[in-house]
Amino acid sequence: MSVMVARKKVVRKWEKLPGRNTFCCDGRIMMARQKGIFYLTLFLILGTCALFFAFECRYLAVQLSPAIPVFAAVLFLFAMATLLRTSFSDPGVIPRALPDEAAFIEMEIEATNGTVPQGQRPPPRIKNFQINNQIVKLKYCYTCKIFRPPRASHCSICDNCVERFDHHCPWVGNCVGKRNYRYFYLFILSLSLLTIYIFTFNIVYVALKSLKIGFLNTLKETPGTYPSMSLTVLTVLEVLICFFTLWSVVGLTGFHTFLVALNQTTNEDIKGSWTGKNRVQNPYSHGNIVKNCCEVLCGPLPPSVLDRRGILQQEESTAQEGSCPRGPGTQEPPATQGPGQAQEGHSALSPQVPAPSVSDAEMPEEKQRMPGELPVPSPDAGRAEH
Repeated sequence: MSVMVARKKVVRKWEKLPGRNTFCCDGRIMMARQKGIFYLTLFLILGTCALFFAFECRYLAVQLSPAIPVFAAVLFLFAMATLLRTSFSDPGVIPRALPDEAAFIEMEIEATNGTVPQGQRPPPRIKNFQINNQIVKLKYCYTCKIFRPPRASHCSICDNCVERFDHHCPWVGNCVGKRNYRYFYLFILSLSLLTIYIFTFNIVYVALKSLKIGFLNTLKETPGTYPSMSLTVLTVLEVLICFFTLWSVVGLTGFHTFLVALNQTTNEDIKGSWTGKNRVQNPYSHGNIVKNCCEVLCGPLPPSVLDRRGILQQEESTAQEGSCPRGPGTQEPPATQGPGQAQEGHSALSPQVPAPSVSDAEMPEEKQRMPGELPVPSPDAGRAEH
């Protein structure tokens, strides 16, 4: 005997989200699909700091102060925490319009613009929005089927509209937007301090060794036991990595410090939204550096609107076979049941309720009687009379 059982398969919303993103840990971690440069970032930070802690810190802690490795460890942990927070979080992705919402928006646009003659270019889909007595244009996204909020933009790499879009950073493997910009800024700031710190004490390390045995002898020193095993190769490698990192990371930190002071994004600065030909004043700036920094770095963090770990339930019907003893008066249940009768956990031996009589109009075509035709008695009815 086979019984159809309806089981519910739990599907998370992140499994059905559009866009080019990668999800891990059941939707808790959200990144871009292109993560190769992010792994390079981890390798450079972890490798350089590991060499510094393994060799130079041990020597400097004995010769100068034990606080040197402690402060370096604090900077390293803070930089790694902000990096992972930036890379693994939702930058502020805006959900795409549902089919009904997209159809309604299309009807609104057609009603506003009217019928466009064939061969004529339709007018741009733009809405005007006022912010601090300043007119801001809301542009329509043809991919997400929505009018983007102010300062939002569509990322071509992740294929998502991101609120307060700043830029897509391959070094962190994610977009930088409203929900992770402060962590991105703290990451590059702490990484700049860490790079300067390691670079400075590498120079101090070489200087202390040079005072003892001379600079040329220090460079010619053969790697061997501690503390000279990293002097000729590893220290020079650290100095080179830190030197070239200083120009990019410190310069990037200074640029974003300038943007934070103006309450402006990289996307707006590149497009010249507030400093271009129109010379339009930035409606988001408070006119005060302290207020702008407090809003960008210390303002309330909005929750994610994606609901990545929300549940979508889908039913799956599976057949189960089983056997059970029947009494002399027990009737075999019908092989098929109507919709709504097969319920999860319902016993197959539950008492059968007699079905209501079916009229001729409800009978199938092959069982309906023609007008004037006599009903044909069933064999069971004849046996019941005898």
